[in-house]
Amino acid sequence: MKVIITHWVHEEVTTFLRFFAEVKAPTASGEVWPKDRVLQEAADADAVITSMADSVDEAFLKACANLKIVAATLKGYDNYDVEACTRHGVVLTIVPDIIIPPTAELAVSLALGIIRNVRQGDETVRSGEFTAWRPLHYGMSLCGATVGFIGMGNLGQAIAQLLSPFGIARMLYYDQSEQDPPEHWTGPAWEKVDLRTVLSSCDICIVSLPLTSSTHHLLDGQALKGLRSGAYMVNIGRGSVLDENAVLDALNERRLAGYAADVFEFEDWALPSRPKEISAALRQHPRTLFTPHLGSAVDSLRREMSMKAAEQVRAVLAGETPEFAVNTAKKA
Repeated sequence: MKVIITHWVHEEVTTFLRFFAEVKAPTASGEVWPKDRVLQEAADADAVITSMADSVDEAFLKACANLKIVAATLKGYDNYDVEACTRHGVVLTIVPDIIIPPTAELAVSLALGIIRNVRQGDETVRSGEFTAWRPLHYGMSLCGATVGFIGMGNLGQAIAQLLSPFGIARMLYYDQSEQDPPEHWTGPAWEKVDLRTVLSSCDICIVSLPLTSSTHHLLDGQALKGLRSGAYMVNIGRGSVLDENAVLDALNERRLAGYAADVFEFEDWALPSRPKEISAALRQHPRTLFTPHLGSAVDSLRREMSMKAAEQVRAVLAGETPEFAVNTAKKA
């Protein structure tokens, strides 16, 4: 059996895989193979372990005819064509909700960073202009604020729980389903409202929706015209849930006081019309705060995610049912 890993993983993962397969993977820490290298290595592979930087479509599957499993080290699989995997008899697996706690932590970090002007304060200190305290970079406090959640699934709920001790006055949310606070909840009541109400009522909106046909550009120019003046927004879900051009317009028109994100439209490989990069105007806008998809960038977590993917590979190659399969696929 041959297993290809498209990106660097911890040595424990490759050691585990080598008990039952030949393994090929990048050896330099942080290295990710480009798509042409992945195709070259995976042409005769039985299994591929992939990352967020990869995409799997019809062309990839045709070029890798021996594949039995694509084990993705991620939870949101919008860059993977599930129907094509099923047609080709390839099992697609993901990892469970272990990424939720660190992603929620980052969402709170971004929220605090953008409302308290951390980027601007850092630049002031580094410039050498800061010689004594004086009133600069006034922002907003979470205490007494109205916070809106666009998406209140597991991730949205985890963020709400982390924010609850900050003295938030109201929590509004927009979601397709009704969500109840966890047991022993001590924060403000959750109020389910429509999207327009979240945007028009909240001091800060936190977006944690996955990318689907119904959420693509859910927050477009028309939607963002309904923002409460001076609101902040954090996107921790998927880049293309927002229209980044509309975000830039809202920033320039001062409808948005600030925008923070860990995810971007150019990452969403499944959308042919996606931009190829983050626009320079948005990257350089002074009232933004960005991180390079750091939600799951915790060393121990990445090790666990890669090991979970390796365990899915072992199960499939042994003729067993993997624990975290997205589809059911058997070659004819």
